[in-house]
Amino acid sequence: MSERAIDMVVQMIRDRSVAGDAMSIDERRINMDKNAEVFAMPDGVEIEDVTIGAVPAAWHTQAGADTAAQPVLLYFHGGGYVQGSPLSHQHLTGKLALEAGCRVLSVHYRLAPENPFPAALEDGLAAYRWLLDQGIVPSQIAMGGDSAGAGLVVATMIAARDADIAQPASAILMSPWVDLTCDTPSYATRADADPMITQSGIAEIAQMYHGPADPKEPLISPVYGDLSGLAPLCIQVGDAEVLLNDSTELAERAQAAGVEVSIEVWDDMIHVWPAFYPILPEGGQAIEKMSAFLKSKW
Repeated sequence: MSERAIDMVVQMIRDRSVAGDAMSIDERRINMDKNAEVFAMPDGVEIEDVTIGAVPAAWHTQAGADTAAQPVLLYFHGGGYVQGSPLSHQHLTGKLALEAGCRVLSVHYRLAPENPFPAALEDGLAAYRWLLDQGIVPSQIAMGGDSAGAGLVVATMIAARDADIAQPASAILMSPWVDLTCDTPSYATRADADPMITQSGIAEIAQMYHGPADPKEPLISPVYGDLSGLAPLCIQVGDAEVLLNDSTELAERAQAAGVEVSIEVWDDMIHVWPAFYPILPEGGQAIEKMSAFLKSKW
């Protein structure tokens, strides 16, 4: 493990968290989009803005690629359902486009608290329907996301199954947030190690998203849902994050429901560490593994 690199990333996050604690939601959104200034889109990736109904989205595609022959990764960004955008995550989705040899459709789904559940889910399912309406077959579509976006992926797959819509080929989940009760054991056991998330902070954000609805509603916290019939899952989670048990519990329940699951628990890694691939070798390694998984399922 590149100890010096991960230590640098952890310190950077702790320094930014001090300032972020006092920010409003609007300020946090602006600050998160500044990720695009810190980590640039990789060279050789083209961006095309599109609108799916009323939902903004962006295609991230390798320059010069034969897009008609490429599979598609439908991507939902993280940010606790209250912040984040295709811009804030474009360095990550651009890297996935290059490594996996695919087109990435990154969706700017509606955010809470202005648009609580089920707005994000409606937008996610609409984006999947839109791809199918373009004539792209499910076997050439995968879903992917990080944190809340990864939870939205699982919820969208459940909603698609329940609507008799074919499953995608597979899904990649980075540090998925799938239990919005925010009360798993790793909140205590990883509290000191996690530089990004606190139990009280994430519980406040969860309330903004689910509002008066029961946080155990399966389309809010898909770990409590019927997971049978879902596409194969690749789950990556860090051993140093409070959401560790979200991933392990999801993997256990999905496997029990007959879903093909590959779960990787990375020693010493933090929440969504693949996003730090420009300065963290393990980030690039994780993306390579996810990309190999995607290629094996298309």
